Order: sequence, then C-alpha cells, then structure tokens
Amino acid sequence: MTKEVVLSMASTVERLDELVREYLTYRGFTSTLKYLDTEIKADKEKGFRADKIVDQLQHFIHSYDLAGLRDYWGYLDRRLFSRLEDVYRPTVNKLKISLFRYYLVHAVQTGRQDKSQDFFQKQASELQNQIEWKDWFVLPFLPAADQNPAFATYFSRQWADTFLVSLHNFLSVLFQYMPVPVLLNFDYECQKTAALQEENEILRQRLFALQVDHSQVKKDEEIIHHKLPHYVQNMDRLGDAELDLIPTQRSTSSSSQPRVNSFLSTLLTQSKKAPQKPPPLSGTSPTQSSSQPFKKELGSSQIPKGKETAVVTKDVKNLLSSPVTNEPVSGQQRQKRLQEHGKERKELFAKNTEKKTEAAVPESEPSREISIDQTDFEKTSKPSVEKEGVKSEQPFIVLSQEEYGEHHSSIMHCRVDCSGRRIASLDVDGVIKIWSFNPIMQTKATVMSKSALSLEWAAKPDRLLLLGSGVGTVRLYDTEAKKNIYEISIDESHPRILSLACSPSGTSFVCSSAAPSLNCKSTAMPDIGGKGMNQVPGKLLLWDTKAMKQQLQFSLEPSPIAVNCLAFNHNGNLLVTGAADGVIRLFEMQHYECAMSWQAHEGEVYSVEFSCDENTVYSIGEDGRFIQWNIHKSGEKVSEYVMTPDTTGPFVLSGFSGYKQVQVPRGRLFAFDSEGNYMLTCSSTGGVIHKVRSNGNTLESCLSLGGHRAPVVTVDWCTAMDCGTCLTASMDGKIRLTTLLAQKS
Repeated sequence: MTKEVVLSMASTVERLDELVREYLTYRGFTSTLKYLDTEIKADKEKGFRADKIVDQLQHFIHSYDLAGLRDYWGYLDRRLFSRLEDVYRPTVNKLKISLFRYYLVHAVQTGRQDKSQDFFQKQASELQNQIEWKDWFVLPFLPAADQNPAFATYFSRQWADTFLVSLHNFLSVLFQYMPVPVLLNFDYECQKTAALQEENEILRQRLFALQVDHSQVKKDEEIIHHKLPHYVQNMDRLGDAELDLIPTQRSTSSSSQPRVNSFLSTLLTQSKKAPQKPPPLSGTSPTQSSSQPFKKELGSSQIPKGKETAVVTKDVKNLLSSPVTNEPVSGQQRQKRLQEHGKERKELFAKNTEKKTEAAVPESEPSREISIDQTDFEKTSKPSVEKEGVKSEQPFIVLSQEEYGEHHSSIMHCRVDCSGRRIASLDVDGVIKIWSFNPIMQTKATVMSKSALSLEWAAKPDRLLLLGSGVGTVRLYDTEAKKNIYEISIDESHPRILSLACSPSGTSFVCSSAAPSLNCKSTAMPDIGGKGMNQVPGKLLLWDTKAMKQQLQFSLEPSPIAVNCLAFNHNGNLLVTGAADGVIRLFEMQHYECAMSWQAHEGEVYSVEFSCDENTVYSIGEDGRFIQWNIHKSGEKVSEYVMTPDTTGPFVLSGFSGYKQVQVPRGRLFAFDSEGNYMLTCSSTGGVIHKVRSNGNTLESCLSLGGHRAPVVTVDWCTAMDCGTCLTASMDGKIRLTTLLAQKS
C-alpha cells in the first residue's frame, strides 16, 4: 500500500467532514455542528490516518501511560480488528505482543525499572499463561538486558523501526479495504468520473486523427485506382489474339459501346457454363479448328490441361466463332446463369479436390477463368468455416476435475462457503461432510444426523454452518472447532426445516419450516421426496444470528404454505421465496413486508435465484419450466424455457430387478457464474453450462462437464476465486469438482 493511497483515503475523510460542516451550517444545525466538532477532536481513529494512530501509541509509550495504551489498543481491537476474518487474528495478536514489548524495552532503556515492574504486576494475570511471555518476567531484574542474547534483538533500532513500519502498513491496508459508507465514496466517484472524461477526450481525439488519416489514404487510393465497371475490370482476360478474332464485330456508330458491353457480358457469363458431357482429353488440342491466332496462343503451352480447362476452352471457342447478336441479355437470365454456374463450379471443384490432381495451369484464357472462380469459391467458403469455428469455441477451459466420494447415498445439498475454501454436503442418510479442495481434497469434519434436511453457510464468519433438521431444530455449527454453538427449537407443529438462507450482513437468517409431509410414514429416515409432498402448511421465520432469538414471522398470503427455496440479493434488502403452491413471493427486508407475489408454476417451485443485475428472478418448477421474471412488474415473464426432467426433476435412478429410486429436488438446481452470463444446470450424466440470453425459448448448451454415472440432483458455482469452481452432486453419492478458466473474448 503506497503512502499516496493512504493519504488519499485520509484526505477524502477530511474533505467529507468539511462538506458535512458546510451542510450543517447551511441548515442551521449549530448544536449538531458543535457536537460534530467535539467528536472529531476526540476521534480515536484519527480520521483513518495510520501515521497518527502510530504516533498516539508512541505517545502513550513515551509517557509510560500503560492504562492509556491498553485502553487505546482495546478500542482499536473492538472497532477495527474484530471485523477481520479469523485468518488475520494471529497477526493482530503478534502486533499486540510486539507493542507491549516495545513499551518494556523503552522503559528499560530509559532506566525506568519501576515502570517495567509495574507492567508485570498489572499484566501478570493475563500474560502468565502465554508462552510468548515466559522468558520476559526476568527482564526488570537483569543488570544489562540489552546485552543478554535473549533480549538483545529487541533493544536494537532495527527491530523498533521494523515493528513501527509493520504496524503502520497493517493499519493502512486495513483502512484501505474496510467497507466504507456510500457517502465516503463520493469523492472517489468524482475523481473516477473526471479521469474517465479525460480518457474519453483523449480517445476521441485519437479517433478523429485516425479518421482523418483514413479518409486521406482512401482519397489517395481513389485517385490512383479508379473503380471500373465489371466488364472493364475483366478486359484483361481478352488478349490481343482474341481481339483479332472479332474486328468485324466493332462498329463506329454511337451504339458500338453497348454492343461491346453486351458481347463481353455474354462471353463472361457463358464461358463459365460447362456442358454436361465434357469431351475427353486427347493428344491434339481441341481448338485446332479455330482461327490461327487463337490456335497459336493455345499451342504456346506444353502442359496438359485438366478436364475443366478443356470444357471451358471449348465453350470459349464456340462463342468466339459465333456471330454476336444485338439481343440484350436480361438481368434475371444473367443472374440465373450465374447461380447455375456457381452450383456446377462447386461440384467440379469438389471433384478436383478429391482426386488431388496437381495440374499446372497454362497462361491461356480458360485457365485464368478457372483461377478466378476458385478464388471466389474460397472466399465464399471461408466465412462459414470461421463461423463454425466461433460456434465451436468453448467459453471455458476445463483446468481440472476431481471427485469426492465420501458419501454412500444420494446427495440432497452441496454448497460452497462465501470464501470458496470449504464445501458442505448432505446426503439422504443424514451424513454431513465439511471438506476442502485447495490445495488437496480433504475432509475437515463429519456430522451425523439422521433427521438432517437442509444446510446453509453463514455469511460472517464464514466458518459457521446452519443445519436444519426434520424434528424442528436448527443448529449453528462451528466447522473449525467441530462443535455446536447453538441448537434452537423452531416449532413442534412444523418440524421439517425445508430451507435456510443467511443474510449477507450475517446478522440474521430466514428459516422455512413445514408440517410433516403427506407421504412421510416414518420419522427415522429423512424425507427425500414425492410429488406434492409439500402441499402442507408452513411458516417463514426470521431469526437473529447472534442472540439466536426469533424476530418475526412473515405473512404468507393467501394461506400459510411450505416454502421450498429462499434467496437473498447481494445486500440482503430483498428476499425471494418459492413455495409448494407455485407462488413466488418477494419480501422487502427493511419493513419485512411482501412487496409482490405471483403464480409462477403449475405445481411446486423447486429453485429460485436472483439474476446478476438483480432486476429479474429465475425459477424452476415442477412443471419443468425455467422462467425469468421481471421483479419491477409482478408476474411479467422476460423469458421462458422448457427443460428436460433430467434438469428439473424429480430425479430417477434405476437399477437391476426393477429397482427405482425417485428423489424430488432439495438443493440448488441452477447456479450462475460471476457475471451472470452462463448458468450451470443438472443432467443425467453431469453438469451442463448454458449461455443465458435475455429472451428466447431455448437455452444454448455451451459445455458439458460430464463424469457422473447417476443423475445430478444439485449444483453450485463458486466464483470467490479467480478460477470458477463448479460442483455437481449425484444420486450415487459422488460429487465432482470442476475448475474452469473463462476465455476472454
């Protein structure tokens, strides 16, 4: 992190403070302005200036204010460091230890042994069990601590400078990447807009200069190379010998030019038409009966001609030996002849290509015609080849594929956490596996629960996992400590926890509970499905994640129904649900009200997700349809696709002796890439990636991942890392992890 970036951040805060002061003065809020000035003067964060925070810590150390040092570091820990992920906790702890050691070293160096002894008296209860401080309790009693090998390093100037620079850099990076309010981005957006305008102006000037240069070059080309009519461009096909054949056909009248034009057009058109039965090649030239000048030119070449050359030569001979009429050739006839010639020309060229006859072409009139036609054919065929190449080009490159085989029954859920480091998977036997794949595939924890029905990763911290059961309980599980943090009871009358969704802010989660299914005869095994099984009453509840208390119950109009799927938008302000009655409901989370609802599918809604721009919602239902909905107009379809049963379910796994297992969808049936341009779906042999279009009735399949022997029942697409990771889980308990690299177009 450069010093300019840090100062820019601090200057932005100062500039915003001035704007707020100006606004309060304009509104006449003098009391608020006084309180603001008082708060700014007592600001412990120093306007997000890392250098000022380090200076404040040094001030406490140099004044031997241990209490102030502890309080100030505690404030920084509560205000800033506690918001960091767990991976940065060891770094914060090391900085704290180094800070207190710096205090002790300074006290010893300045001869204040009383301060060093006072430090251990006040901190003994906290430090005596820490291994980092085991050897430091003797420091106040050493006569020459700076010469002791165990402490000599800490008394050097280099160690002190290194510690202060490390602390400064850590705070700078923290301030730069911590989430900021929208108002604080105002200055950055203004600077960005100004930079873009400047860049646009430079590009506009470059474009204008290029257009001027291009127009000048084009003008020069027009001066040098005039564009001639078609018949004049092909005048070079007629040599002096040919022109000698038709001296009597020229007229000195004013109509001579149209006659020449008609003659040349007829010549160029008819010379391209080959007879259906071309004469075989012989030792003598087929043009011996022609006039002497033409015979002379043909005889100048000693190389044998191909079949097509002989045909065209004979056609030219007959045309030249026949009189020229004044009858004009109509445009339609000429176009028809050209089309017929094109077909015959392609057939002849294909035959010549298959035979691979390498015949040299003499510099005669027919050979020139063949050469030009072949070039035209190559030009017309090249775009189709390029078009096919573009179509066959894959949008992603498959870097690797791995298989996780720790499950022994059909998978119900498989989700990757927000950071892309952990994966949680649940099978119908109630076995929950928490595993990682980077750098190697490894199982981190296993949870056994026969009644498990649903799972969802918490947003903050990402190591926590929510587990819903079929007996009315939800557990908050710590995947690193491998223990339950909380276990709460939802509702005994609605024991099946069908779906869970955690708010992106991490402060709450939504839980969908339902009454026992209509076809559930046993409570020993989890319910894996049957059509219409969720046509039972249900509840949609909001819970506080920290206090683990129910906040409210959402209203499900027209009647309470089981909700199968949930999804938040990026900031948690909107919640979309899909229920067993086929209705999609959109809830506004600031007032916890249903903003709109509409009948989306005939039958249950299996899976629902927001689009990348969050202006639309996608859903898959029991009717086998994949539909995109406009959330600004209730019930308005943007696009609709009819999917196969392998994509939407229910999923069927057949075996020997008539064995058949049917599973209704439980987990996510489709997932998008980071930009929302491609979608991963289920199939009978693996995941399939489709190109997402804004409208239409068919999906374009771009890439088939494959690798499964049983139907895939749930998918997920992790975009937290540079390379996208696709998860596909099937009914045989296998989970395939495919790493993709997007090809930039």
